[in-house]
Amino acid sequence: MPKTKRLNIPKGNHGNWKLVLIEDVMHLGKQGDVVEVKPGYARNYLLPNSLATIPTEHNLRLLDRYKERVAKAREAKVADLKVLGEQIQRINVTIEAPATEDNHLYGSVGGPEISKALKTRNLSVEPEMVKLEGLIKECGIYEVPLHLGHDIETKVQVTVVRQMEKK
Repeated sequence: MPKTKRLNIPKGNHGNWKLVLIEDVMHLGKQGDVVEVKPGYARNYLLPNSLATIPTEHNLRLLDRYKERVAKAREAKVADLKVLGEQIQRINVTIEAPATEDNHLYGSVGGPEISKALKTRNLSVEPEMVKLEGLIKECGIYEVPLHLGHDIETKVQVTVVRQMEKK
């Protein structure tokens, strides 16, 4: 049986392994943090999923370069989202839905319908980005908040009108 190379992983005060996080890990730390974790958690989850690495000089230099690239990509994404938010604020979306004579909708209008209406105008908004407090059940004009990501929020004006019956 061939011998495998044993990893020389630094140990913390409590005998746990010290690792540097490559990505943000929920309930553990942010990218670049040196964390102390149980060997099994590191061996079975963090290292195989490339979420952490051993804190050597080489790995720390690579991590710094990676963080710079991620920061630049994030800035570009935030700039794109700001432009998208400004475009969305300037438009009015009209959604036709079946309704009674007194403008009460038979169904409701929610995130998927608003997202679909925005996508027809070449604005990429996913249903999860639409932050309605409840479903729209009446015809009318509504200010609908959107959370585009990276703490960028905007509002879109949605007009719900009664669908004309086809003859």
